[in-house]
Amino acid sequence: MHEIICCVSTELEGARLRAEGVPVLVTGVGPVNAACALAIYMSTQGALRVVVCGVGGAYPGSGLAVGDVVCAESEEYGDLGADSPDGFLDMQALGIPVLDGDPPLYNRMPVELFPLERRAAFVTVNTCTGSDEAARAIAARTGGAVESMEGAAFAHVARHFGVPVAEVRGISNLVGDRDRGAWRIAEAADAAQEALLPWLLADD
Repeated sequence: MHEIICCVSTELEGARLRAEGVPVLVTGVGPVNAACALAIYMSTQGALRVVVCGVGGAYPGSGLAVGDVVCAESEEYGDLGADSPDGFLDMQALGIPVLDGDPPLYNRMPVELFPLERRAAFVTVNTCTGSDEAARAIAARTGGAVESMEGAAFAHVARHFGVPVAEVRGISNLVGDRDRGAWRIAEAADAAQEALLPWLLADD
């Protein structure tokens, strides 16, 4: 069993970590890939802690800029629920926990480890937000600052296995009207790994 496993959705988001000898699990993009890959890893090899590293978008009003690096104070399934004429209904509004327990967990998953001082609420979606209107709506509804496609699934699986989780992301773009030319994915991935490495290596 490893002391720690660092989960990334793409090789780009973990190459620098791997070069420093950090155990890296490349899961693929999206919550299903993330959950399946980590669950298989935890069942067959195991780790005492899970760390997520990658890139994400910053919601309007978050105070974050492209190139910033931040760690999650919580993770939330941003689009898990039901639509209605009165708006989006999350799992708590529907009365269906995502994880039973005391207390039960609905859309928001706890995060227990904080490698960086700068923290924010993270949101996981299946479809990257591509309009200013949708970005403002999600930010207002969730209170989230950073959007990705995997984080809540990683936190969900870690919770199942009773291990703490951390998540660090570099901001690659501002969430809103889609402008792929303004994204800085490689730079954000490098920044996240560089910010995370001192915490990982100091802990060895």
